[in-house]
Amino acid sequence: MTIARGALVVLLALAAPAVARADGDAARGRALAEKDCNGCHVRQFGSVERIYLREDRRVRTPAQLQAQVAYCNTQLGTGYFPDEEAHIAAWLDQQYYRFPR
Repeated sequence: MTIARGALVVLLALAAPAVARADGDAARGRALAEKDCNGCHVRQFGSVERIYLREDRRVRTPAQLQAQVAYCNTQLGTGYFPDEEAHIAAWLDQQYYRFPR
């Protein structure tokens, strides 16, 4: 997937209804995030939590979270399938975002 296509995925999700929700397994998502996501966040932001806990974060809905995970998957070239992206989104929602159900 190209960068432009990844950006399109994010833009489409930003326009999606806010009720979209990750159906993933948070425990599996945690393992994937620890394996591939955390290192990138530490390199870019100095800590894993900083990107999620900052006041000006971009992600404000479950749909935006899923789109951001898909975008990061593309940027890192991890090759995750959509169900694995859903696992990561479920973990991030449980751990940091806590979107209302």
